[in-house]
Amino acid sequence: MKVVILAGGYGTRLAELTHSIPKPMVEIGGKPIIWHVMNSYAQQGFNEFIVALGYKSNVIKSYFYNYFQNSGDLNINLSDGSCEYTNNESLDWKVSLIETGIDSMTGGRVKRLEPHLNETFFLTYGDGLSNVNLKELLDLHIKQKNIVTVTSINPTSKYGKLKFNKDEQVESFTEKPQFGGDWINGGFMAIEPSFIDQIDNDESILEAEPFQAAISINKFGAYKHRGFWKCMDTLRDRQEFEIICENNSNPWLKVKT
Repeated sequence: MKVVILAGGYGTRLAELTHSIPKPMVEIGGKPIIWHVMNSYAQQGFNEFIVALGYKSNVIKSYFYNYFQNSGDLNINLSDGSCEYTNNESLDWKVSLIETGIDSMTGGRVKRLEPHLNETFFLTYGDGLSNVNLKELLDLHIKQKNIVTVTSINPTSKYGKLKFNKDEQVESFTEKPQFGGDWINGGFMAIEPSFIDQIDNDESILEAEPFQAAISINKFGAYKHRGFWKCMDTLRDRQEFEIICENNSNPWLKVKT
């Protein structure tokens, strides 16, 4: 089963780092976050990837093209120029890097991948990690006969929440509470090829008209995930990811069951 990763956006909210590299190539724990996304899928048995490229696509292409050579040691015999690679990291992944336009929106990128997608596939963003149980997500998708099923999460607010009494004095304060029961799209989607028919062109935003079209025919589902989920929108998010990696916890690999 193929895994599509959206990796073509400009990453403007992380402009401190994305002026020279695309957002999915921002490193956490010494590897690009897109590598961590792919590894989380591979750990659950899904290792065939299609990466939808756009902004600075050459950086992502170069990384994967040279991955094996750069992941270990290189021994060079200067007498004849022969090279030997040792201690290299070998991964059982198949990675297709597909150009989907510099300015294409999220839906447009998926539309451009239509020739590569002839069966149910996973779709996610190149800047978020989660320990969502992909098998359970897929089982729900199939059971409900949806054409798209998103992973829904109830995120924590970045801000402390104040509650006032009738005299306008603070009654309680909660640091980083859950949002008020709201569930949002956390990515990690299961999608049928027929859903692509709901996408018009490069300007189509996946999360707008295409999603609404699926909802209108009662073919849009949501898998509620209560485990780890975090995306990298800001420099602060990246720093928080780094702390997680420094502690060697990698909660996105501890699958929620």
